[in-house]
Amino acid sequence: MALEVEACGAPLSSFLKDFPSPLGPEEPLPWSSAGSGALSKAEVPGALAERARSLLGGSRGVSPLLAASLIHAAVNEVLQTDLTEFKQQNVETEGEGDEERFTLLDGESLQRCFFNKLWDVCFEWQKQLPPLRPLKRFLLVSIHAIRNTRRKMEDRHVLLPEFNQLFGLSDDTDRAFFAIFDGHGGVDAANYSATHLHVNVGLHEEIVKNPAEALKCSFQKTDEMFLFKAKREKLRSGTTGVSALIVGNNLHIAWLGDSQVMLVQQGKAVTLMEPHKPEREDERARIETLGGCVTYMDCWRVNGTLAVSRAIGDICQKPYISGDADGDSFELTGSEDYLLLACDGFFDAVKPYEVVDLVLDHLMQTKGVGLKAAERLVAAAKENGSSDNITVLVVFLRDPQDILADCLKDPKSLGAGEDAQSSPFNFLSCEAAATQ
Repeated sequence: MALEVEACGAPLSSFLKDFPSPLGPEEPLPWSSAGSGALSKAEVPGALAERARSLLGGSRGVSPLLAASLIHAAVNEVLQTDLTEFKQQNVETEGEGDEERFTLLDGESLQRCFFNKLWDVCFEWQKQLPPLRPLKRFLLVSIHAIRNTRRKMEDRHVLLPEFNQLFGLSDDTDRAFFAIFDGHGGVDAANYSATHLHVNVGLHEEIVKNPAEALKCSFQKTDEMFLFKAKREKLRSGTTGVSALIVGNNLHIAWLGDSQVMLVQQGKAVTLMEPHKPEREDERARIETLGGCVTYMDCWRVNGTLAVSRAIGDICQKPYISGDADGDSFELTGSEDYLLLACDGFFDAVKPYEVVDLVLDHLMQTKGVGLKAAERLVAAAKENGSSDNITVLVVFLRDPQDILADCLKDPKSLGAGEDAQSSPFNFLSCEAAATQ
């Protein structure tokens, strides 16, 4: 505990040295004024958390565990205040025959209030640090993302091993959240989703009792929130998304579009999901039933435009481009090596069964150091001809050195083979499936 207090005390002291007092009503915010516009009440937790994350992270040296705990405490303080004092305007929208009124809040004054709450928390915690509880299970994350030959980088990602701390979940269950968003038509939808999806999951009423439902429903809520913003700000972008929520020994996934998550278990590639593409028979039928069409124009496209059939945003293509996510849940038995989340810029160039050999080759070259495994995978996709943005996120569920040692002990596991794409995996409550 003494080491924990010492490690946290230095960045808290540094923060209070940089900001010796709370902000006055006319003082500028300690972050960029971009994005300080009006917020709906639903957007408040995510927007404030993102501001604090950018302020506390990087060169300031606040550990992710401490940062998440500070952010939760400060956001919670703001949400307990009367937000009507920040009321800016009412916006009227029509939905299914009923007129609804949405209150927009003044983002700048709300963020100033939030910073002062954060300052208060830092001041109190410097005197008496509350206990911080890290994850018990092993997780090592490797992330790499490149713009590649595209003009803009429209991918975004979220790494949140500190899920419990960010949302004040104090039970004895480990939780960690990971997601990748692949934007199109601009980066607004991807930025928005990376800011709000995990917050919607963490604040969902079913997060403890039914995390699979919380994850799946949060995609739809995030879509609805972004569509409201898109309508008032005339935004047209969209984004695919794939997420993984680890809760104890269970893995919950949800997705929209063609970003994907896969698993490697005992050296075998395991397919967990089927991406939403217009050529899928069920997706084509859904789109045509709604009055849309699926046509081939260099690839299959919805109404001749988008090459995905589900996404957050794309206000001009709703309801053909659905915001209703698919999801699934699996039991983690301890035999799993790692999860991999990636956008289509990766999966269009690298097959799932090739991932196994690429990661193993990387671990052999680095003597079991996995931190740059994602970089190796991104390089392989680029070498194979991908010109798209590429983002790869590898979550090692076992120590990479143990994975390498097991593979070297059992040479048979080195040949992943193409058939490994359909390896069996354990659904919740099922017995462990035998591997070849």
